Amino acid sequence: MTRAAKKKNQLSAEDWIKAAFRALSAGGVQAIRAEAIARDLGTTKGSFYWHFRDVPALKEAMLQTWSKRATEDIIALNAGPFRDASARLQDLIALVTSERSAEYGGVRTEAAIREWAQLDGKAASTAKNVDRRRLEYLQSIVSDIGYDSEDAARMARLLYGALIGLEYLEAQELADAASVLEALGLMIASARM
Repeated sequence: MTRAAKKKNQLSAEDWIKAAFRALSAGGVQAIRAEAIARDLGTTKGSFYWHFRDVPALKEAMLQTWSKRATEDIIALNAGPFRDASARLQDLIALVTSERSAEYGGVRTEAAIREWAQLDGKAASTAKNVDRRRLEYLQSIVSDIGYDSEDAARMARLLYGALIGLEYLEAQELADAASVLEALGLMIASARM
């Protein structure tokens, strides 16, 4: 087996997805190009086509990965009917502000996906579904703290909007999202105790 063939077989689809997220975070959606990502991985475009039929297929896999890793996996880690809702809220805040793996693009990833969603219908649809799912889950926690449905929806939007804005500020090194969201979560929880 040639060295290139061995390298091609060693890289997984997930390696390409991670590299594509890094490209997205560094250069925007236009940076998701097979040749450029292959260079970053130290391989050829042939390796790319081993895993994906084309760049749109890679982008689809990225959106699916983001939806699962940054939403469903976090909800699964945080869920638990026997846990105190205030503790679940603080744990959720810790999870979402610490789960920013550099191998998936780091702190800029969420903002880069939102920028991508401004240009692409599939990305926009995925982002809207992710936002809806996150808000529903957050609202359920806030309801469990003791807020009525309307106030829980309002508090969930406040927290989620703060997260989105603080992620942007953190990427610019202008805020520490974790500490600000932790304080906001404590205020929301203590208002109902």
